Amino acid sequence: MARACARHILVKTREEAEKLKARIAKGEDFGKLAKQYSLCPSKRRGGDLGEFGPGQMVKAFDDVVFKKPVLEVHAPVKTQFGFHLIQTIYRS
Repeated sequence: MARACARHILVKTREEAEKLKARIAKGEDFGKLAKQYSLCPSKRRGGDLGEFGPGQMVKAFDDVVFKKPVLEVHAPVKTQFGFHLIQTIYRS
């Protein structure tokens, strides 16, 4: 079964997600921004969600983690929780 490791930043609005994505693109640290802005408890670990398999996250999240390029920051990704910036660290 496929496995992946990802980190994310969860925010309330599309605009906030886009602003954070632009900051990361300019070289700011993903983990530091996660600790400062994410609404998810994973922010204590810089947004790190650890390793998981398909179906353990909501579909929109899974679609990014298991189908989009690794190590790129994908955003904004809308779920019922808000808007995510998602970076897949590895996938096997």
